[in-house]
Amino acid sequence: MNRKKLLLSVLIMALALSVVYSFWKMPRQKTVQTLTITPGVAAKAKKVVQRPPSGNTVVRLDLLDRQSEAFSGFRRNIFGQVSHEKKARSPKRRAVIAGPGPSPAPPQIPQPSPIQRDMAQFTFLGFLKKENRQTVFLTGNNEIFLVRKGDTIAGRYRVANITDEMLSVRTADNGEEIIIPLIENRPLTVTGQ
Repeated sequence: MNRKKLLLSVLIMALALSVVYSFWKMPRQKTVQTLTITPGVAAKAKKVVQRPPSGNTVVRLDLLDRQSEAFSGFRRNIFGQVSHEKKARSPKRRAVIAGPGPSPAPPQIPQPSPIQRDMAQFTFLGFLKKENRQTVFLTGNNEIFLVRKGDTIAGRYRVANITDEMLSVRTADNGEEIIIPLIENRPLTVTGQ
């Protein structure tokens, strides 16, 4: 019990010291003997001396009075594909044609081969390696396909080999071997034919 009384007395002393300290450090309002400004009289505005602008620091207030222009729309699509044909059409780089002539042919876009079209409809999800035999999980047309060595894909391509990084298939037509890299959650793309 004596210990509790000692702790209580120490806490009361700390409280008393903090109260005394707060009254001692409290800011007090100061007063003056005479006022420099008479009450009820409007104060005179101080004159601001304008210095000539030094260097390039000029504030142009006339720009604030102008009416803002309405948005006229975008000038170019920054998300569009960059091509030489679009650059030639821009107003800054307009080409001058001396006379009528044949218009340039549009660039030829390479068409995907039949195997590229067939493989692009499948997406690689992952693989399972069990007892030294790998199974590849493919998805296409809202279905999941399990593919192992020796299976047929899209009815025309027989799986020749499966590794962690690639899938090797042979075409039924001519037996040509095609290597397809396996990238997770990406459509199958043919690298070499």
